[in-house]
Amino acid sequence: MVMNETVVPQGKPSVFAIWSAMLAIYIVWGSTYLAIRFAVETMPPFYMAAFRFVLAGTVLYGYRRIIAKDHPPTMQEWRSTAIVGLLLLLGGNGCVVWAEQRIPSGLAALLISSTPLWMILLEIILPGGKPPTRRAISGVILGFIGVLILFWPGSQGNDNQIVDILGAFVVILGSISWAMGSLYSRNSVLPKSPLLATSMEMIAGGVGLFVVGTIFGDYRQIQWEVFSTKSLISLGYLIVFGSLVGFAAYTWLLRVAPLSLVSTYAYVNPVVAIVIGSLIGSERLSPRILLAAAVILGAVILTTLKPIGRGPALPAQPAASRPPAK
Repeated sequence: MVMNETVVPQGKPSVFAIWSAMLAIYIVWGSTYLAIRFAVETMPPFYMAAFRFVLAGTVLYGYRRIIAKDHPPTMQEWRSTAIVGLLLLLGGNGCVVWAEQRIPSGLAALLISSTPLWMILLEIILPGGKPPTRRAISGVILGFIGVLILFWPGSQGNDNQIVDILGAFVVILGSISWAMGSLYSRNSVLPKSPLLATSMEMIAGGVGLFVVGTIFGDYRQIQWEVFSTKSLISLGYLIVFGSLVGFAAYTWLLRVAPLSLVSTYAYVNPVVAIVIGSLIGSERLSPRILLAAAVILGAVILTTLKPIGRGPALPAQPAASRPPAK
């Protein structure tokens, strides 16, 4: 799901409750990138992500339909959520889980954070798109300078070996897919319940990941005896915290907190991912990556802190879960 608007709350939750939820999505969604890296160390990437989203989506769908009594979705709503789910989770998260076999989790999170920049470029070429402002153009140019810093050969030692070009390029393709899904969701017919729509997107994206995984031969990598405890715990973390707890906190925040506050997760998550990847995942932080991170995040803040036209809808996961990687 993506953020389109803030629903005015009927009650006023405490500042403590709001910031507890904000810290949850900061830390949980920021840490999912490392959890994905740990999971794909011994598990087939597409099947792992497919199992995560189908299971989490089914649980959430059952809760919303049986306990929360949401209205049954129409065929048009299923069609729209399926398209969004395929673009966000198959295209976006699928690229991340595959690429994290080759690149550090913090780098993947940093590249995914460029999604709002791709949204601006896509809006320019789409029919009826609004001309970008100078602020938007400046942000896009700055963002691509940051990406160039990542790809430019290092001048000292073997720093140029840090970035795997293919892995980084695949994540960029994922961020473009995520941007397309976010833009499509703006005018599509979705269920009124954000959590119901999220569950449907997870199911559709998970099915798509299973199909792609089968095509790429993930079934050949299913060897239960080699699945490490670390990978299994990481998968459980992604299902429970990345997909269920994270989205619940996020959806609640959209109802009770200003959108300007909730949207800050897009800036904080990559920083959290880089720090956690370095401290827990032993991922190397070179001066070049830190410089690129500062430039790219500065570009994202420049283009999203203040609405531009309709304003880019920020991605929820990021997985990436998401999550993706959210």
